[in-house]
Amino acid sequence: MRQFDRSTPLAVQPATAMGSGSVAQEREFAWTSADFSRVQSLIYKHAGISLHDGKHAMVYSRLSRRLRETGYESFDAYLDWLERHGDANEWQQFVNALTTNLTAFFRENHHFEALAQLLKTKPANTPWRVWCSAASTGEEPYSIVMTALESLGAQANFKLIASDIDSRVLGAGAHAVYRMETVKSLSQERLKNFFLRGKNSNAGMVRVKPELRKMIDFIQVNLIKDDWPFKDLFDVVFCRNVMIYFDASTQRKVLEKIHRVMKPGGTLFVGHAENFSDSRDLFVLKGKTIYERV
Repeated sequence: MRQFDRSTPLAVQPATAMGSGSVAQEREFAWTSADFSRVQSLIYKHAGISLHDGKHAMVYSRLSRRLRETGYESFDAYLDWLERHGDANEWQQFVNALTTNLTAFFRENHHFEALAQLLKTKPANTPWRVWCSAASTGEEPYSIVMTALESLGAQANFKLIASDIDSRVLGAGAHAVYRMETVKSLSQERLKNFFLRGKNSNAGMVRVKPELRKMIDFIQVNLIKDDWPFKDLFDVVFCRNVMIYFDASTQRKVLEKIHRVMKPGGTLFVGHAENFSDSRDLFVLKGKTIYERV
């Protein structure tokens, strides 16, 4: 692989992971059940995420960082300010802190095998419009585009919209630079075809080739809001491991909205722990966590 431009910053923000507050952290700020209940209500209102009661330690650990950044000495004061005067940027930081982004290249690989077969069912040069609705740090969208190029060739008429609610991970995905260990599961052929290897000061890093990056538009979309920017319908939607954070009523609302932005007969890929058998009027199961739009 060729050396990529060493003048470009290579820091990639890591995906957030589950954590718990240490004893020292728990002593840093007062933390009450009332604080947790307020956080539950606010994140549900702004992102549709249902935090169960077992998330006390995770919420404390992540939001403690916001208190340090903003200079507040208590959760009560910080949440009061956020509700009364918090600007759009701090609301975004609040949501970013509480979203979990676990991802990998070709995670749940059977979906990419199914996508490869699906792409071959239509004549060459057929335009494909695909949405990855939980892009995280970019591994999933780039896996989708790699699959498309392998199935359709370099001249593929393929466009991917990659979205997430978390602005930080979207920036990492758009930057398209990863640590070498992130791609160690990929074949040598894929590494050669789709990545540039860093050398010298960039050793241990890889960058997605520009021809892949230009096939993807990274945009911010909040799945529970009604301001989705889409005008054209999608052939395929990836919405994997997102609905597990929503309650049943929110899941139904999001599924109805996804249904409206998909072509009849379109394919919906969902996470391994997600089941929408109660929404057969919208989607019917066609394979392992693969649904067809009714």
